[in-house]
Amino acid sequence: MFENLGRPARILLLGGTSEIGLAILGALRAPANSQVVLAGRDEARLTAAGKELQFQTTPLVFDALALTEHQALIDSVFADGPVDLVIAATGILTPQEEVDADPILAAHMIDTNFTSHVTTLLAAVARLRTQGHGTIVVLSSIAAIRPRKANYVYGSAKAGLDAFARGLADALHGSGIRLLLVRPGFVIGRMTAGMTAAPMSSTPAQVGQAVAKALEGKASQIWVPPTLSVLANVLRVVPRPVWRQMRR
Repeated sequence: MFENLGRPARILLLGGTSEIGLAILGALRAPANSQVVLAGRDEARLTAAGKELQFQTTPLVFDALALTEHQALIDSVFADGPVDLVIAATGILTPQEEVDADPILAAHMIDTNFTSHVTTLLAAVARLRTQGHGTIVVLSSIAAIRPRKANYVYGSAKAGLDAFARGLADALHGSGIRLLLVRPGFVIGRMTAGMTAAPMSSTPAQVGQAVAKALEGKASQIWVPPTLSVLANVLRVVPRPVWRQMRR
């Protein structure tokens, strides 16, 4: 997707220390002199993550909960030149029992996993429309398909993000801007440490490779692994009394 730029690619990773986001960057076939902005909360961790990449990286402090600051942050990134790829990878997974005990934690998870993507991506889309090109990658989840009692707050946030991304993709049709919606299953990594892996699990590296491959084609939506789409169809039709009995 970067072959015809005639200049170094510019990439913005929202959630700059995300394992999946960094794995996507690691799998991209982009010029080595591409410029990557890693946006996240911890500048030291962003700088350390940048040193592991083959690209020129710049850390940018980004607080997903500071919603009123997101427009200025996006404006600052685009002020330095066109952005070719925006990867929306910001996310947290707070255990359901913790958000049951503290509703503010639930609000923080929803704002991080859903609302912050709305504010940042709407700001980015306005800029992408002006420049007339660009690609957006949105990381959804199998959890978006049907809420489960084991993590229904997280699932509701992902469901909102999934619906937003699908609507945004339709709104962008014909604009020259592409949106790739990515739906992984259980990803074995830092966010899920200590949890028992679910069937059809993947690693951040596997998700990154799948996304990089999809970006070289024309897909608008992918499941990781691809067979997860079959499971999603089954989950949609499980009778609710049976669904309530499921532990995960």
